[in-house]
Amino acid sequence: MKNLVTGAGGMVGSHMVEFLYDKFGADSVLGTYYKPTVDLHTIDPAIDLRECDIRYPENIERIILEYRPNQIFHLAAQSYPTVSWEKPYETMDINIHGTLAIYETIKKVRRHFDNAYDPVVVVACSSAEYGQTLNELKGTHRVKETAELKPLHPYGVSKVAQDLLSYQYFMNDHIRCIRARIFNTTGTRKVNDVTSDFTRRAIECERTGSYKLRVGNLHTRRAIMDQDDLVHALYLLAEKGHPGEVYNISGRYVYEISQIIEMIEKDMGVCFDLEVDQALLRPTDEKIIVGDIAKIVEHTGWQQQIPMEQTVHNMLEYWRRYLP
Repeated sequence: MKNLVTGAGGMVGSHMVEFLYDKFGADSVLGTYYKPTVDLHTIDPAIDLRECDIRYPENIERIILEYRPNQIFHLAAQSYPTVSWEKPYETMDINIHGTLAIYETIKKVRRHFDNAYDPVVVVACSSAEYGQTLNELKGTHRVKETAELKPLHPYGVSKVAQDLLSYQYFMNDHIRCIRARIFNTTGTRKVNDVTSDFTRRAIECERTGSYKLRVGNLHTRRAIMDQDDLVHALYLLAEKGHPGEVYNISGRYVYEISQIIEMIEKDMGVCFDLEVDQALLRPTDEKIIVGDIAKIVEHTGWQQQIPMEQTVHNMLEYWRRYLP
């Protein structure tokens, strides 16, 4: 079994290559990166990582032609909605053209080298595809895969395009793609989300001995899952998912932000002096968004297993080790 992970320089991709390395060994995984958002030195040096700007098809062609992976986890993306407003062309280029490059390369291998080449392609799509539909939900907020796609920013639009491109390559070219719509995920190497911000600030407080912690709205609630649960879900989709299908991957449990502070305090054995920072308050907060995961559970048996307390502990230990 040979596994290719694009976007191994990102939070999820870096953990994906480590998972596959631990499961199958160094000869069975290759990761690509370009302008990594994580410190590559934190990834096991035994893992084969290669620089690859996926916007240029010849780069990924060269790797797939050489390596011929049986499973491709396509995680390379410009993944920040806020950046997509500032860099819409780049967002579309990476997320759409990078996906096209994967599928067109598979077609090229079949046409010129091996007509039996038949890899599974797991594509990291996003809950951002649902967009306004999430705001329109009444009662339960567990959105199903059949919900209408109404993205609200260029990033969401790029993910819809990636999603539907995958479907058409399945229908027309019989490429065994599986689309994963991923909801809120956190863990070690994550930056710019509430859990990573709080755990990082907590370790900064620990170093200075001043336990004043800046916070925003502590009553916001979020469904959050650990990146290891996500990685396991992606692997199970490659193994057991149905080609051509789309799956939500979402945390089942909803946490109030104040609970995350309490978990940090308990783990560190301290009590923070909380200081509300107006800059961290939003005029409005998103609704509680949870994906309906009945489909992935039925098809693969996946379950969220890692408690938030363990995720918080791992992130605190990560910042203790790697915070500059």
